[in-house]
Amino acid sequence: MSQMPQQAALPKCPSCAEPVEPGDLFCGACGYDLSVVPAPAQDHPTLTMTGTPGDGVDWPAPEPDGSGAPQAPHLPADLPGTDSGGAPLPEHESGTDPHGHRTSASDAPQPAGSGVRFDRPAEPEEYPLQAPDPRVAENPGTTAVPEEPAQLCVACRAGRVDSDGYCENCGHAQPRERDHVERESGPVAAVSDRGLRHHRNEDAFAVGHTALPDGTPAALAIVCDGVSSATRPDDASSAASQAAGDTLLAALPRGTHPQTAMHEAIVAAAQAVNALAEEPATAREHAPHQNSPACTIVGAVVASGLLVVGWVGDSRVYWVPDDRSAPAARLTEDDSWAAQMVAAGLMSEAEAYADERAHAITGWLGADAYELEPHTASFKPDRPGVVVVCTDGLWNYAETAEEMSEVVPPDAAERPLHSARVLVGHALDGGGHDNVTVAVVPFPAPPQGAGSA
Repeated sequence: MSQMPQQAALPKCPSCAEPVEPGDLFCGACGYDLSVVPAPAQDHPTLTMTGTPGDGVDWPAPEPDGSGAPQAPHLPADLPGTDSGGAPLPEHESGTDPHGHRTSASDAPQPAGSGVRFDRPAEPEEYPLQAPDPRVAENPGTTAVPEEPAQLCVACRAGRVDSDGYCENCGHAQPRERDHVERESGPVAAVSDRGLRHHRNEDAFAVGHTALPDGTPAALAIVCDGVSSATRPDDASSAASQAAGDTLLAALPRGTHPQTAMHEAIVAAAQAVNALAEEPATAREHAPHQNSPACTIVGAVVASGLLVVGWVGDSRVYWVPDDRSAPAARLTEDDSWAAQMVAAGLMSEAEAYADERAHAITGWLGADAYELEPHTASFKPDRPGVVVVCTDGLWNYAETAEEMSEVVPPDAAERPLHSARVLVGHALDGGGHDNVTVAVVPFPAPPQGAGSA
């Protein structure tokens, strides 16, 4: 059963502040109607206030006007006070705005030091996002950084290529920078290709052109073949070709004889490969099965009517004259088991190269090689032609000088890069079992009266 709220007793008259008795309906002093006074709201403070009841500032008692009409209630802004810093608050002037609403001086901006700011800027409707707003992508006027397209596999054309260079779908190894390299330098050009059976290209080359002290032009080519059974054969061939090429380009302009410069270049290449084996002892302990990096080297220099070749290993140099009625020639001898058998008269060339040990090399560049013995030779061809410098990846498919002469294009001297491409294509068409590297160096018409060296 619900109950109606009872009127709370007033301790004194709200009009004249005279004490009243419980149950009085009118003030005995001024006649104020006590029944129209609303019940005070119940207060539930969240903090315990100190002091005794009745302390503080009382509301000012109005002067009795004798009319008996209720007085206008006082507003909190009508009382003087101080701000949080103890400074007196400005005087309050109340009024009405154009719409008839009651206002006071507290509605206006307060001076500095009042302790209360009324001039705060309006809150924004939206705060800026910490992360990029996804709605920006929907705005066609916004410039967005395009993502790099995923690289597709060259084999299946469907899978993405992982960071290690293999297809995530079929596992096919993707082409590397050294898989196919082409370069021209003045009159000389070279092409290197991985071939069709190897997973990487372990060949390397260097081509260049310079001038002798008298201004005569000179062209050079270095070709190196990494030994696959050695550790890091690709690094060995790269280091050797770079060192030999740099040595020749530095020595020839100083007036060094081309044959002497070729010898120095091979020695520099050997030192560069040997340096690859200089690794901490701890690395060798963790990988005792690894051996020293190794490679072969062959090179040619054409300068002032002179053709100089140098080599260690089984890469070769061929001479092919422009006039194909004249004989071609192989200018190098292999450092191989088969060549040793033929030189010793123990086997014919056909028998030796048919043996499974035929391509076992007996000379190479590397820290574990025998005593370095660079081979050099110089020639003075009596007619123009081209010099073919190549690895066994080519000459396995054109072994004799006559066979090489047949596959070299007739315009090789005018188009050396095209000719190098044709020769690499010949090896690939033959099966491409090995890396293929070919350099073509044109040999101009010699001066009148020149003869063979």
